[in-house]
Amino acid sequence: MTFGFAPSSAASLSTSAASASRLLEPAEWAAAGIPLLRNPREVVSGLHARHRPTPATAVVAVLDPDERLRASASFTRRPAPADGWMFRNVLLAQLRRVIPHDLRRRTPVRTAVLLYCREGDARWTEEDGAWMWGLRDACTLHGLRCGAYITLTRDGWQVLGEGRGGRRPNADSPPEPFATSEAPPPLPRTGGVASDVLRRAAAR
Repeated sequence: MTFGFAPSSAASLSTSAASASRLLEPAEWAAAGIPLLRNPREVVSGLHARHRPTPATAVVAVLDPDERLRASASFTRRPAPADGWMFRNVLLAQLRRVIPHDLRRRTPVRTAVLLYCREGDARWTEEDGAWMWGLRDACTLHGLRCGAYITLTRDGWQVLGEGRGGRRPNADSPPEPFATSEAPPPLPRTGGVASDVLRRAAAR
């Protein structure tokens, strides 16, 4: 899915002024009480393996209280001025498409996180601020907790507002196998000569 908008020249000044208020600075984001991911690298690796994002691709994901992935969607945006309101609308449309809302709950149970793959380095940009604003607003309207905003660049991944990050995966790295990022718990070890002997002895 792609999205974007091209304001007319007559409205561009007022549009840019309105857009400037629809973004969050890193300090505002950090003060908003965004829940920390217990294992951010596992979340990033899982989303990277599932969606294989390239620059200008956003991945919105919904996690349950145990940080298990419940739903996710990826989409690409066209080059256009960063606008938190536009980002909010697209994120909300994706959430409505992949998972039911939780508006009847008094306290949100599920958490939405956003991974955005882009050019440049890991430092905050106004585009990041617009995504943060959009994610927070979309979560409120869908009855979810607003979770982490993560950038993915050629330098690696970074959880903005937390200072946590890593070099892999990155925008250029091949996706890790699902077995690495979403491995099921190992089964109990059975079989072998000793097990066969015990089974035969128990059958007598």
